[in-house]
Order: sequence, then structure tokens, then C-alpha cells
Amino acid sequence: MISAKNITMKFDDFTALNHLNCEIPDSCIYGLVGSNGAGKSTFLRLISGVYKPYEGTITVDDAPIWENPEIKSQIMYVPDELYFLPQSNMKTMAKLYAAAYKSFSYDRFHELTKTFGLNPEANINTFSKGMKRQAATILALSTMPRYLFFDETFDGLDPVMRNLVKTVIYNDVCERKTTTIITSHSLRELEDTCDQLALLHKGGIVFESDIQNLKTSLFKVQVAFREAFDRDRFADFDILSFTKSGSVATFITRGEKDVTTEKIRAMNPILLDVLPLNLEEVFIYEMEALGYAFKDIM
Repeated sequence: MISAKNITMKFDDFTALNHLNCEIPDSCIYGLVGSNGAGKSTFLRLISGVYKPYEGTITVDDAPIWENPEIKSQIMYVPDELYFLPQSNMKTMAKLYAAAYKSFSYDRFHELTKTFGLNPEANINTFSKGMKRQAATILALSTMPRYLFFDETFDGLDPVMRNLVKTVIYNDVCERKTTTIITSHSLRELEDTCDQLALLHKGGIVFESDIQNLKTSLFKVQVAFREAFDRDRFADFDILSFTKSGSVATFITRGEKDVTTEKIRAMNPILLDVLPLNLEEVFIYEMEALGYAFKDIM
């Protein structure tokens, strides 16, 4: 398990992370979403051992990451801004990675280059942005890491390649129990990828939840009755948002979907629709419930 306790990171007069706390369980895909400057990249560099925390501790299975070669040898971090040796090809980069990681697998490297359809002997400078992202992903996965961190994983990838990268990551999590952290600006990008998701804002995690619980505990209700009514009719419900247009009310509620549906049916409505929310809608209402304006965060 990765544990961050009271993490603060400062750069001169700028505080990138401010008393951040989180625990990331093993063998999961953990998504971290936030706007530019929220602290996502700084957090990944801290848990990769690139930065030393200004305050607080970051550990893997209770062992510190900073200046710990044994732990670092199990971590692979793919930054947002990729770097390759000048005039190198993927074979050259594979030798570099193999020198740094004893666990590097040339069998995996050759398998993935074929899967992605990249020429390992071609100069990487001739690659497109998306192809460079694929090359970095192949090299990272070939190190066979226990912990795999991607900053803006899908940047520059077309839909086909995005699905392929997701599939390869899934396989590593399922087969090798790899713990993966993915950052993104897009909630929709992470919705079908992650097991857990956290929203980072102004250097702290303001909301964190299991994806399935997040998506099933909130839902939208559209209801109408023959007689006049207002929000007070649903006083027993945990309502986060309520609007009414004409005789039809729309509200967001938290709870058990089946129980809520049966309670409303017992009121004899003339219209009743219970609809699921996408992840972005869930975050909007959860943030508003916590007193945050989601549009200002994202």
C-alpha cells in the first residue's frame, strides 16, 4: 500500500501540495483528476522518489520511498513530458532501461512492440506524439514494475490506441497485481479505467471514492404528480439538488436505488424515471455538497 501522510511540497513561494493525505491500496488502478496546477504531477514525482517532501511522509508498505533504491527499483514513472536519448531508437532505450531495472524483460518488450505495431529500430524523432507515448508505455511496462505511474496517460493517443493501452494496463493489474496511478484532466477518460478516483484541487484531495460506490449511490429522479407539490414532499430523501419545471421535478438523491424507487411509486406519481449519472455529474453534485464549485475546480 502507498501511504501519503500530511504531505506538503513547496517551491519557493508556491505551495504545490498542502497537507495531502491518501492511501492507495495494492493491485488497483487509482485515478487522480484535477485542473492545471492542482498538484498531480508533483504528487507523482513525490511517490516516485524524484522529490523529497517538504513536510510529511510517503511510504510503500511502511518503507520510505526517498533515497530507497530497493523500493525505487519496483517503481516506474512515465511523466507528461517524455524524454528519449538524442537520435535513439526503442532498442537503444531498452538497453538503457535494462541497465536501470534488473526486472526488465526483453520478451515483454518484443511482444509489446509487435502488439503496438512500432518499429523498434526506427529513430524515435520520426515518431508522432502518440507514437512516442506508445513507446514510453512499452518501455515502462517492460520493466515489469510493481508500481506504475502515468502522468496524462492517454495524451496524444487515438481511440484505438487508448483502448489498447487500457487493456494492457488491465492485464498487468490482473495478472501481475501491479498498482497503477493515472492522472488526467478528463473524468470521462478515467470513468471506465479506474477502480478508485480522487479529485485534487489546490494541493489537496477534496474528494475520493471507489468508482462503483460513487456511481451507484447517486442517481437522478424525474417525477410528476397530478396534484401540486414541492421539495417538501421528499423530505425523507437525501437530496443534493432539486429543480422543478412545470409539473415535473428533477432531483439528485443519494441512497439505495430500489428502495428510493419503491418509496416514490407508493406516492402514485403519473411520471417516474430513475436515471444513472455519469462520473462527471456525480463529481459535480458531490463537490457542491462539500461546498466547492466544480466549474471553478475543473
